[in-house]
Amino acid sequence: MVARIPSYCPDCGTALTTVEREGRSRKRCASCDRIVYRNPVPGAGVVVVDGDRVLLVRRRIDPGVGKWCDSGGHLEVDEPPAVAAARELEEETGLAVDAAALTLVDAVAMEPWGEKHVVSMGYAVRRSETTGRLSPGTDADAARFVGRDDLSELEFAFDYVADRVERALALFE
Repeated sequence: MVARIPSYCPDCGTALTTVEREGRSRKRCASCDRIVYRNPVPGAGVVVVDGDRVLLVRRRIDPGVGKWCDSGGHLEVDEPPAVAAARELEEETGLAVDAAALTLVDAVAMEPWGEKHVVSMGYAVRRSETTGRLSPGTDADAARFVGRDDLSELEFAFDYVADRVERALALFE
């Protein structure tokens, strides 16, 4: 299994060919007959809800540089999604949360970025469950609470953000 379009067999290094299998075009090794499946990269994010406001970050890097989204990023090996979401929240906003306090909101297939495909698991948590001082870090150049009425003025980095934010707000109404 690989995340990007494979060119060579990960087992034997032979150049891959394309075949039709299971109703799809698949990459196949002519030498060892292995089908090399392509899989999305898992990610996780958190929407922190404070009344009718949500915490958003402005991205410092691509994809979506200069645009707003929930804090989030890729899972590390052996890291459960909620733990990754809590880690990313602290890295990008300075706010810490116990992963057990997070509530799953959704799981979405994000728009591809080049050859990269990501499935993002979204969580929500009340601001009262977090600790720390709000301060942007790592991938964010700004982090702030935005009122529900002001969300339409922002440009979002990803197509799922508006729906995820609305689900998170509804969860704690």
